[in-house]
Amino acid sequence: MVDQAAERIAGMSEPSTESLPDTAPFPPQEIGAFLRLCAGEWMGLRSRFALDAGLDEANGDEWHSSERGELVVAYLEPEAADAPGGMQVGAKNGTAQELQFSRDGRFRNGDQQGRWQLWPDGSLELTLSSDDAELRERIWFTKPNLRLRSTVESRTDGSPGRASFSSEIRRVSRPAN
Repeated sequence: MVDQAAERIAGMSEPSTESLPDTAPFPPQEIGAFLRLCAGEWMGLRSRFALDAGLDEANGDEWHSSERGELVVAYLEPEAADAPGGMQVGAKNGTAQELQFSRDGRFRNGDQQGRWQLWPDGSLELTLSSDDAELRERIWFTKPNLRLRSTVESRTDGSPGRASFSSEIRRVSRPAN
């Protein structure tokens, strides 16, 4: 399945707002369907905020940056029969990381383990906790080929951490004439 996703991704070239088949619920209400919808090549714009940097009078921009990028996501078939599957995520032409999801609300990213929750509004929330911080990422679709992501770090001592917001549009191939 990863090879099929890679072939599909390789053939994508132009952004589009094609819709899902009429039979597929949108937004997905099941984790496996959500992960499958994430598969593709995404063009994105991400704004990052270093909330703990404060405003430096000499250089007031250090707390905010914005960048364009391309992200490739492939759906990974489940490792176990009762699992929803996973995602391979990485920058285009960069190193990818694998996230494997389990039905009990846990996910694994290499040695890191976190929790996931698919909310009734169709958004997926991923939570990673450490001794000094908690990182929450929320992913949601406004259209099948337009998704948004927000990430917020909360430190256990109450101090602000970092945050980001991304808007991403899926690259799809043009229809044949």
